[in-house]
Amino acid sequence: MEAPYDRERGRAPGGGDQSGWQGDQHGHPEQQGPYPPGYDPYAGQQPYPYEPGGHDPGAPDPYGPAHGQAPGGYPGQPYPPPGYGPGHPGPPAGGQGYAGPPEYHPPAYDPGAYDSAGYQGPDDPYLADSYHHDPYAGRDPLAQDPVGDALYDRAAHPPPPASGVPDPQGLYQQPPPGPHAPDAQRWAPTPAPEPDALSRHLPHGDRAATTEFTGIDGLMNRAGETAGSGPQGQRPGPDDAFAHLFRDQQAGPGQPPAGGGDQPPRQTPEPGPAARPEPQAAAPSGKTSKAAGLLKSSAIMAAGTLVSRVTGFVRQLVLVAALGAAVLGDSYTVAWNLPNMIYILIIGGGLNSVFVPQLVRAMKNDSDGGEAYANRLLTLVMVLLGALVVAAVLAAPLLVRLMSPTFADDPAANEVTVTFTRYFLPTIFFMGVHVVLGQILNARGSFGPMMWTPVLNNIVVIFTFGMFLWVYGTQATSGMGVTTISDEGLRLLGAGTLLGLVVQAVALLPYLRAAGFRVRLRFDWRGKGLGKAATMAKWTVLFVLANQVGLIVVTQIATWAGANALEDGHSGAGFIAYSSALLIWQMPQAIITVSLMAALLPRLSRSAADGDTAAVRDDLSHGLRTSAVAIVPIAFAFVALGVPMCTLLFGTAGESGARSFGYVLMAFGVGLIPYSAQYVVLRAFYAYEDTRTPFYNTVIVSATWILLSALSFVLLPERWVVAGIAFGYGVAYAVGVRVAWRRLKGRMRVDLDGARVVRTYIRLAGASIPAAVIGGGTGFLVLRALGEGAIGSVAALAVGGLLLLAVFYVAARRMRVEELTALVGMVRARLGR
Repeated sequence: MEAPYDRERGRAPGGGDQSGWQGDQHGHPEQQGPYPPGYDPYAGQQPYPYEPGGHDPGAPDPYGPAHGQAPGGYPGQPYPPPGYGPGHPGPPAGGQGYAGPPEYHPPAYDPGAYDSAGYQGPDDPYLADSYHHDPYAGRDPLAQDPVGDALYDRAAHPPPPASGVPDPQGLYQQPPPGPHAPDAQRWAPTPAPEPDALSRHLPHGDRAATTEFTGIDGLMNRAGETAGSGPQGQRPGPDDAFAHLFRDQQAGPGQPPAGGGDQPPRQTPEPGPAARPEPQAAAPSGKTSKAAGLLKSSAIMAAGTLVSRVTGFVRQLVLVAALGAAVLGDSYTVAWNLPNMIYILIIGGGLNSVFVPQLVRAMKNDSDGGEAYANRLLTLVMVLLGALVVAAVLAAPLLVRLMSPTFADDPAANEVTVTFTRYFLPTIFFMGVHVVLGQILNARGSFGPMMWTPVLNNIVVIFTFGMFLWVYGTQATSGMGVTTISDEGLRLLGAGTLLGLVVQAVALLPYLRAAGFRVRLRFDWRGKGLGKAATMAKWTVLFVLANQVGLIVVTQIATWAGANALEDGHSGAGFIAYSSALLIWQMPQAIITVSLMAALLPRLSRSAADGDTAAVRDDLSHGLRTSAVAIVPIAFAFVALGVPMCTLLFGTAGESGARSFGYVLMAFGVGLIPYSAQYVVLRAFYAYEDTRTPFYNTVIVSATWILLSALSFVLLPERWVVAGIAFGYGVAYAVGVRVAWRRLKGRMRVDLDGARVVRTYIRLAGASIPAAVIGGGTGFLVLRALGEGAIGSVAALAVGGLLLLAVFYVAARRMRVEELTALVGMVRARLGR
C-alpha cells in the first residue's frame, strides 16, 4: 500500500506527469482547479503558510512549489478538517461560486516536524500512537452494526457533533452538537447502559463485555487474550459469536497512557451515574424467590398437617378399637360430626375463605396493621358462636333426629348419641376461636401454628381413649354396645373430646404474642368493614349449607344401610366406614393441596386486589399442576391398595369390617383428583371476593351427589350402599370442577393455562394407570398368599406400593412431566446439602 507521503517530488498526487494534470476532481478543494506546474497560489500572503511563526521565506521547502510540487502535494488530512476555530476569520465574504482556495491553518510550528526524511507531523495517524491520538474520537459505538460494518471503525467514545458526514446506520438519534468540540485529551464517559432485556441493537443486553468496543489495534494485539475470556472468566456462549471482537477496556473510561504504546490504558473511573451492578449468579430471580417462599410456607404447613393427620389416624384407630364398627361407633361418629357440620355451616366457611382476604386488606390499608379489625372480628365470632352453642345444646335431640332417623327411633342408640352430642357441641366455640386466631397468624406470614396445634387435640383424645381402653378393654373383648356402655364411660369420652378442642384453641395465644398481636375485645362493629365481609359471607354460608345438605342425606342413608347390613351379618358397612375411609382419602388433599393453597391464598388475594390477572392465572396453574404430581398417583394407589390399607389400620374391627372399609376407600379413589382440583379453583373466586359463584357450584355438586346416593340406596345391596355413595362423591366433584373452571375463565376473560394443566393431568394419569395395575395386582397376590392379617397387609402394601411408585416414576419421566422433574430436582438438592 502506497503511503500518502511517499510520492515523488514534482509529481501529481495521482502519480502522472505534472504537465498533463488538470486537478483531482475527487480530492480536497485545494486540489481542484487548473494550476500550472510550479505555480504557488499562496505566494505573498501573510502569514505565509510555509513560514509558520516567522520562518525564513528563503529557506528551501522540500514540498514547496519551487521543487515543482503542486499545492495538492501536501499531505492531505485523512478526514475533513474541523470547523472554524476561535479567532478564525471564517469563510470569504461575498462572491458567488468558487472564491479561491480556503486558508489552511496548520498546528503550531514544531522544529521536530521537519527532518531529513521529510515532513512527519504529530497529526500523522499512521505513525502516531493509536491511543495518544484517536482518529475516531467522538464516534458513537452504537451507531454501527457489529456484524455489517468494518471492525476497524470501533472505538469506545460518545457520538460526535453533527457534521456533514452521514450516519452509516441511523439506529440511534445523534445528540445535538455542543458549543465546542470534544476535548481530545480526555476520554469521554461510557454511554448509558442498555436495558437488561434483549434488543435488536444489543442482542446480549447490558453485558459489559458486549457493550464495550475496541479498535483495530486492540483486535490485532489482544485477540488471543480476549477470544477466550468472558464475563467473570467464562468463555462466550454459543450465541455470542462476536463477543471476542468487542471486549476491551473492562473498567470503564480512563486516561490514555502517558508513555504511548498501543495497549489499552489502565482505567480510572470518572464520576458519573452509578452503573447497574452485574447480577450475581447465586441471587434468585423474582419468580424463583417467590416460589421458594411459597414452598417453604407450604412445607411447614404440610409437615404440621402430616403430623396432625397421622395422629388423627391413631385417634380413629383407638376409636374403632374401643367402640367397634357397629352402632356404638356410628353413634359417636354422628355426634362428633354434628358440631363440625354446624360450625362449618354457620361460620366456618366464611372465616376460612372470606375473612382471610379481608384480613390481608386490613393489614395493607390500616395504620395499625389490621389489629383492630382482627380484634373486632374475633369478638364478633365469639359472641355469635357462644349464642349458637347454647341454642344447639338445647336442640340436641332434634339435631340427632335430623342426622339419623334410624338412631332416633332406637331409644338406646338415641340416648347415647344425644349424650355425646351435648358434650361435643361446645367445641363449636373453640373451633371458631382457633380458626380466627390461626388466620390472623396466617395473614402475618406465620403458617405453622394453625396446622400444628390440632396435633395437641389429637393427643388429648388419644390419651382419653387410651384410658377408656385401659378401663374397659376393646369392643371385641368387652362386647360393649349402646345398651351396655356406662355413664362414666360416656362422661370420660365426652369430656376428653371437648378438652382436646380447648387445648387446640388456647395453644395459639403464645404465637400471637410473639407475632406482636394483642387480643382485645372490641364491640365497635358498626361501620368498620365487617358488614361487607358478612355480606360476602352469606354466600359462603349458603355454599356450606348446600354442601351440608348432601352430608345430612348421606348420613341418613349410611346409618340405615349400616344397621340393615349388620342384621345380615356384614359389619363395617355403616357411617363409621364412610367416615373412616373419608379420613384416609382426604389426607393427601389436606397435606398437599390445602397446605399449598393456604400459603397461596394471601398472594392470590393481593394479586386480585391489584388487578394482576396474569399473576392470578399463573398462581392458579401452578397450584393445580404442583398438587397433581402427588394427588394423581395417590388416587390410583387408593384404588389398587385400598383393602390392605384398611385391613392393616382397622384390623380391630374384624376382617369383614376392615375389608368393607377397604371397599369404600377404593370407591373414593379416583375422585380425589377432581376433589383436589375443585378446592384450588374455588380459591380464585374467593381471592376476587366472589362467594356467589362457589355457592352455585356447590349446589350443583351437592345435587349430583344426592342423586347418585339415592340411586345407590335404591339399586345396590345394603353392604354396598356406602361404597356407591363414595363413588358418587367423586363423580359429583368432577362435574363441579368442570363448571367452576368455565365460570372462572369467563370471569377473568383470559386463558387459564388450561391446555398445560390438562396435559399435565393426562400425562400423570397415563403414568399412574399401569402403575396401579402392576402394584395392585402384586399386592392382591401377596394378600391372598399371606392372609389379611397384619403380616399379609404389611407385605402387600410394601411390595405393591414399591412397584407402583417405581412404575409411575419411570413412566412419568418418559412422558416428560416437568413438574415431577422439578420436584425431584428440589429433593435431590435438599438431600445433597
